[in-house]
Amino acid sequence: MVSSDIFTDNFYWIDIAIGISICLIVMILYKIKKIERFTWYLYWIGFSIGMCWEFPMIFCTELGIFTFHIYHTSPPTHFMVIVIIHSSWDGGLFLVGYGLVKKICAKPHFDKFKIKELGILLIWGQLQELAVELTSTYSNAWEYVVYWWNPALFVFNGQNITLWPQIIWFIAPIAFYYIALKLKPRYLHEENKDINQK
Repeated sequence: MVSSDIFTDNFYWIDIAIGISICLIVMILYKIKKIERFTWYLYWIGFSIGMCWEFPMIFCTELGIFTFHIYHTSPPTHFMVIVIIHSSWDGGLFLVGYGLVKKICAKPHFDKFKIKELGILLIWGQLQELAVELTSTYSNAWEYVVYWWNPALFVFNGQNITLWPQIIWFIAPIAFYYIALKLKPRYLHEENKDINQK
């Protein structure tokens, strides 16, 4: 049986490898035309939305401006690498949410507001965020600091699982869905333009 210490001791390297792999896989799939332009855009929208919290929270914590989280194990790289890697993760997680919408909901997808589509994105957002926090605390990587606005929901592995990350992943899918709905007509226009040019 493989020791859990292997995962714990290499948590950040696994984290970094997956973040890089997500970006490379999306780029390759787009290059070989296995994913459409709209999906490509959605990855970068998710990446950018992720940056909106990854950068300020890590930046403020690293510079001692305000402590959002504490590291139980310090990352092996500069904090900006972690910001970019976690933003890549965010882009990939948003794409998984989009994939779930495509799998569960009837076509067409993301063409107009549908409560079922948003509901899937919200449920996925909550579940994956909880899984991320449980994984990080299990691996003694990081833990969010408890404040009055960020109460502990429960304790896992002797560390706090808090409300703030769940709030982020309640707001973020709403923003992602809104932007995607606005983007879809532009994508369709560009696709039709490409077809006409051929």
